[in-house]
Amino acid sequence: QVHLVESGGDLVQPGGSLRLSCAASGGISSIYAMGWYRQAPGKQRELVATMTNGGTINYSGSVKGRFTISRGNAESTVYLQMNSLKPEDTAVYYCNSATIKGGYWGQGTQVTVSS
Repeated sequence: QVHLVESGGDLVQPGGSLRLSCAASGGISSIYAMGWYRQAPGKQRELVATMTNGGTINYSGSVKGRFTISRGNAESTVYLQMNSLKPEDTAVYYCNSATIKGGYWGQGTQVTVSS
């Protein structure tokens, strides 16, 4: 079973930047992709970005050009560099790992974009 721990969420002003981190432990060898999703109050959880072990990346249209996903060398970590943040980026951001046995979620980290 994969355990995911996110960090890096914070309160930031519009136009600012944040970097989220997620570290996986347990069952790492079964992971074939990692990514980020977010859930704003009253809305469904939505895809932000995903990256496979082979380097294939998928971004939501709303963050393309502003956010960058990357993986650590050990492929057990995933990062999300968020630039030019907007108030509509405010949400709880969840790390996800895709494995041959299913998907796993972290506990989430709060990102608030407000002046």
